[in-house]
Amino acid sequence: MEQEARVLRAAGGFGRARRLLAAASWVPCVVLGLALSSEALLTAQPAHHCRPDPALLPPALRALRGPELLDAAIPRLGPTRVQSPCLLLRYPEPVPGARRGPGPAPAPNGTRPCTRGWLYALPAAGLLRSPVTQWNLVCGDSWKVPLEQLSHLLGWLLGCVILGAGCDRFGRRAVFVASLVLSTGLGAGEALVTSFPTLLILRLVHGGTLAGALLALYLARLELCDPPHRLAFSVGAGLFSVVGTLLLPGLAALVQDWRLLQGLGALMSGLLLLFWGFPALFPESPCWLLATGQVARARNILWHFAEASGVDPEDSSLEENSLATELAMLSAGSPRPRYHSPLGLLHTQVTWRNGLILSFISLVGGGIRASFLRSLAPQVLTFYLPYFLEACLEAAALVFLLLTADRWGRRLVLLLGTMATGLASLLLLAGAQYLPGWTVLSVSVLGLLASRVVSALSGLFAAEVFPTVIRGAGLGLVLGAGFLGQAADPLDAVQGRRGFFLQHVVFTSLAVLTLLCVLLLPESRSRGLPQSLQDADRLRRSPLLRGCSRQDHLPLLSPSDACRAGNTLERH
Repeated sequence: MEQEARVLRAAGGFGRARRLLAAASWVPCVVLGLALSSEALLTAQPAHHCRPDPALLPPALRALRGPELLDAAIPRLGPTRVQSPCLLLRYPEPVPGARRGPGPAPAPNGTRPCTRGWLYALPAAGLLRSPVTQWNLVCGDSWKVPLEQLSHLLGWLLGCVILGAGCDRFGRRAVFVASLVLSTGLGAGEALVTSFPTLLILRLVHGGTLAGALLALYLARLELCDPPHRLAFSVGAGLFSVVGTLLLPGLAALVQDWRLLQGLGALMSGLLLLFWGFPALFPESPCWLLATGQVARARNILWHFAEASGVDPEDSSLEENSLATELAMLSAGSPRPRYHSPLGLLHTQVTWRNGLILSFISLVGGGIRASFLRSLAPQVLTFYLPYFLEACLEAAALVFLLLTADRWGRRLVLLLGTMATGLASLLLLAGAQYLPGWTVLSVSVLGLLASRVVSALSGLFAAEVFPTVIRGAGLGLVLGAGFLGQAADPLDAVQGRRGFFLQHVVFTSLAVLTLLCVLLLPESRSRGLPQSLQDADRLRRSPLLRGCSRQDHLPLLSPSDACRAGNTLERH
């Protein structure tokens, strides 16, 4: 770990070239934010009702048009007298042989299912045509909408796990470019799909490729930055992703067709591939190359970094060796690349536990969000308000992390986030029926904000505690757990929302349990990224608050020596 750090310092540290590359990695996040948020628009259900069928009406009513026809054909429900979305009025059949005169129309004696399809209140979420309206995914087929959402989230989960391991075996750049190639083709295929089952399969695979691109980009950016700048550049990427989320409804209102929207997404992925496919904008991570023993490949990249930062790669000083000397010392070891399997986590002492805890926290942070959104549902009546509220809360969570995670430490902020999430969920679970509407709204917003903080920080935390040799697989497991938590809501919707209360109880209980788990994590603030499994195992749990707690037990030593000795005992 120290030797790789000396090599990176000799290459100019976090100089001009690395800063520009890290900042340039923000731009693809706009496209990835668009793709990740498109699911809400594609599956939005517009207000609808049955298309009237005059053939089912009595002869005296068949000449009606406009609102009179709707009143005669569609029943009204509830005290608000809204039109039924899935039923038509049924009238008694005429008696055979009875005389048909101009008498009054008979009264309806029941209801029946729709016979001629549906009429939709458009545009829905900015789209005049969507998969819901094209294949009539309403009423009896409404379960197919959460099935499509579940398929897409499952794709993101599998992409995080599989392509995360691919990042450790083939490199960050290779996975990013391959994911963009596949994403462009799959996006174009979705725009041309002709059946709903085919759309399900394409959305599954497309989600996996987008997850691979997101994960590879995250890893490459993080490994470019030095410890003081890791948080700022990660937050910047998240804010650019929020920009993509905010732009999506405008693009949908502009194209008004879901096929054109998917085609536009494929075009933007192709443009990313055109520019970020070149090594000049997205080089392979030198941190990963050095950790896996590929010094020859890392030499060219580090040489360019040093020259762009105004450092002579062959000039040595009294304090530090030159880049050429450090690389020569590093290449004196094994000449063959050294790859590690994700199963190597099972042979570690501490790293596997850190990964398990962070995956558990990410699972809860992703899954509990649906409970807060469900509590918001009676307070909001439009699609756009919760959509933009979520985007703004994500931006607020990122800004909160920027202001606190370096000042207070990752572990303390994560503890505060899980505490706020658990308390908000407990309040909604116990008192939502008795609290005034504004209180429920405030608690739901607080819970959404806290869950966003937990999800974002657990990903950054995982990237900082997993070693470079398996960082892709480890981060993929943590992010995949978050998508698994999000999949609980559409899975419950497929079953008709019969288990939502139980789901809320389970995630609330798990949120309280995460408070204890956070205390077992190490603090990764201001530390270099671990390179090997041994480096990651040296990250031990430290006191939550600063200070030397063992000084009183060593009275014969000076305060500074006592503190150093106490920290040595703690590491062992």
